[in-house]
Amino acid sequence: MPIVTSKEMFSKAYTGGYAVGAFNVNNMEIIQGITEAASQTRAPLILQVSAGARKYAKHIYLMKLIEAAEADTGLPICVHLDHGEDFEICRSCIDGGFTSVMIDGSKHSFEENIRITKQVVEYAHSRGVVVEGELGRLEGVEDEISVSAEESSYTDPSQVEEFVTATGVDSLAIAIGTSHGAYKFKPGVKPSLRFDILEEVSKRLPGFPIVLHGASSVTAQFVETINAFGGAMPDAVGVPEDMLRKACSSAVCKVNIDSDIRLAVTAGVRKHMFENPSDFDPRKYLTPARDNVRELVKHKIINVLGCDGKA
Repeated sequence: MPIVTSKEMFSKAYTGGYAVGAFNVNNMEIIQGITEAASQTRAPLILQVSAGARKYAKHIYLMKLIEAAEADTGLPICVHLDHGEDFEICRSCIDGGFTSVMIDGSKHSFEENIRITKQVVEYAHSRGVVVEGELGRLEGVEDEISVSAEESSYTDPSQVEEFVTATGVDSLAIAIGTSHGAYKFKPGVKPSLRFDILEEVSKRLPGFPIVLHGASSVTAQFVETINAFGGAMPDAVGVPEDMLRKACSSAVCKVNIDSDIRLAVTAGVRKHMFENPSDFDPRKYLTPARDNVRELVKHKIINVLGCDGKA
């Protein structure tokens, strides 16, 4: 099966009351762990690449690894640019074989966000590529994204119809209380999502796919493992999985997960090296990292996203 867009995935997800996982990739082991999990659960899959990942691994290496994963599993895989900052990076990814791009104009004014997003949509659609836009800004730090609490803002439901109509985007990322990174919420503060905003957006955009960024739940077992072997992450708090599952059963068709994958990799490597301090074989310490990613993604697919068996 060739690499696909997310259009059919989202249509089925909206009707079926589940979401498709969009997992950030940086290297071979992460790609293998994610695709092994999706293959074992027969789940549709979005592999997304950030600007930082492209700098680290190079565009061509990541594309060839994803193509190998598609050939190995036979799964429908969408290749997505996560948080494209401007038209140029979106164009580069489109020309380089991505089937989906996100243009994040949320830091600009509403009018400028529309202008930039529309420019990307026109270029992408003429080449069979789909586009994700964003309204509202998520707090937090992850990769090259850094938004302070003062700069963050919830999505204004009154703007979504105009934005989608004016730009022609295929999906919309909204801010309802999720946050980038592993330190999403202050200690003692109970995480919550603004389901009232999600409901209002859904009413204004019936049948339209909504996206949640910053949706890692900061898996406790990996935080505990990291802390047990020399780490210091006592304040890492993520989004409760029951809240995410509720969102996935409504209009949310795509959920981004990055921090949980980083924690899974780090926990595997840290534990192995602590127990085997003289080991210098990357194959040995990256194997448990890959295994952790596989088991994490299987858990997300089955228990959070609900997309197992939907490929």
